[in-house]
Amino acid sequence: MSALFNFESFLTVVLLVICTCTYIKIHFPKVLEKKTGFRGFFWKAARIGERLSPWVAGCCLIMGLSILFF
Repeated sequence: MSALFNFESFLTVVLLVICTCTYIKIHFPKVLEKKTGFRGFFWKAARIGERLSPWVAGCCLIMGLSILFF
Protein backbone atom coordinates (compact mmCIF):
# COMPACT_ATOMS: atom_id res chain seq x y z
CA MET A 1 0.00 0.00 0.00
CA SER A 2 1.26 3.47 -0.83
CA ALA A 3 2.18 5.92 1.93
CA LEU A 4 -0.43 8.31 0.54
CA PHE A 5 -3.30 6.00 1.39
CA ASN A 6 -2.17 4.93 4.86
CA PHE A 7 -2.31 7.84 7.31
CA GLU A 8 0.32 6.45 9.68
CA SER A 9 2.76 5.90 6.81
CA PHE A 10 2.03 9.38 5.49
CA LEU A 11 2.88 10.91 8.88
CA THR A 12 6.08 8.88 8.99
CA VAL A 13 7.11 10.16 5.56
CA VAL A 14 6.33 13.78 6.54
CA LEU A 15 8.41 13.49 9.72
CA LEU A 16 11.30 11.93 7.83
CA VAL A 17 11.20 14.73 5.22
CA ILE A 18 11.22 17.40 7.95
CA CYS A 19 14.10 15.76 9.82
CA THR A 20 16.13 15.13 6.65
CA CYS A 21 15.69 18.67 5.35
CA THR A 22 16.68 20.14 8.71
CA TYR A 23 19.80 17.98 8.80
CA ILE A 24 20.76 18.96 5.25
CA LYS A 25 20.18 22.66 5.95
CA ILE A 26 22.40 22.55 9.04
CA HIS A 27 25.29 20.74 7.35
CA PHE A 28 24.95 22.02 3.75
CA PRO A 29 23.15 25.41 3.88
CA LYS A 30 23.83 26.28 0.22
CA VAL A 31 21.65 23.38 -0.97
CA LEU A 32 18.46 24.81 0.54
CA GLU A 33 19.02 28.54 0.23
CA LYS A 34 16.49 28.98 -2.60
CA LYS A 35 13.10 29.76 -1.03
CA THR A 36 10.85 29.41 -4.08
CA GLY A 37 9.89 26.64 -6.46
CA PHE A 38 10.39 22.95 -5.83
CA ARG A 39 13.37 23.42 -3.48
CA GLY A 40 11.29 25.98 -1.58
CA PHE A 41 9.14 23.12 -0.28
CA PHE A 42 12.23 21.52 1.27
CA TRP A 43 13.37 24.90 2.64
CA LYS A 44 10.00 25.24 4.37
CA ALA A 45 10.27 21.73 5.79
CA ALA A 46 13.72 22.59 7.15
CA ARG A 47 12.33 25.80 8.70
CA ILE A 48 9.60 23.78 10.43
CA GLY A 49 12.25 21.43 11.78
CA GLU A 50 14.35 24.34 13.07
CA ARG A 51 11.57 26.27 14.76
CA LEU A 52 9.50 23.40 16.11
CA SER A 53 12.36 21.02 16.92
CA PRO A 54 11.06 19.92 20.38
CA TRP A 55 7.65 19.12 18.88
CA VAL A 56 9.15 17.35 15.88
CA ALA A 57 11.41 15.32 18.16
CA GLY A 58 8.44 14.37 20.31
CA CYS A 59 6.45 13.33 17.25
CA CYS A 60 9.40 11.26 16.01
CA LEU A 61 9.63 9.54 19.38
CA ILE A 62 5.90 8.80 19.47
CA MET A 63 5.93 7.60 15.86
CA GLY A 64 8.92 5.34 16.53
CA LEU A 65 7.26 3.81 19.59
CA SER A 66 4.01 3.28 17.71
CA ILE A 67 5.85 1.53 14.85
CA LEU A 68 7.74 -0.70 17.27
CA PHE A 69 4.89 -1.69 19.56
CA PHE A 70 1.66 -1.38 17.54
